[in-house]
Amino acid sequence: MSEKTKKILYWFFTLWLSLGMVSTAIVQLMKLPEEVEKINQLGYPTYFLTLLGVWKLLGVVAVLAPKFVVLKEWAYAGFFFAMSGAAVSHIICGHPITEVLPSVLLLSLTVISWYLRPENRKVKS
Repeated sequence: MSEKTKKILYWFFTLWLSLGMVSTAIVQLMKLPEEVEKINQLGYPTYFLTLLGVWKLLGVVAVLAPKFVVLKEWAYAGFFFAMSGAAVSHIICGHPITEVLPSVLLLSLTVISWYLRPENRKVKS
């Protein structure tokens, strides 16, 4: 894969990931009744919506901002843990696949974006 193609794919998946994280963060911060019911069904307290919403917004800023490569790694890790945790929580609670898939989609976008990130967005060892 050429560097140009890789860069285009990186930005496509990263912007899609960012849009998904921002939109779900806004819904969580608004504490819509459906979201409150869903988070409580999963066994988490309502204030967890605020934590997730704020962390997602901060994570998007970190992923999109130039430089700060270590912070980017933490943001990707946070997205990975949040989305894998959401998917597993839905599965354990016996929710239908339609409830699990959004988390799996965002988890997949996280992994793809992380994998395709350009050299200047990677921690140098």
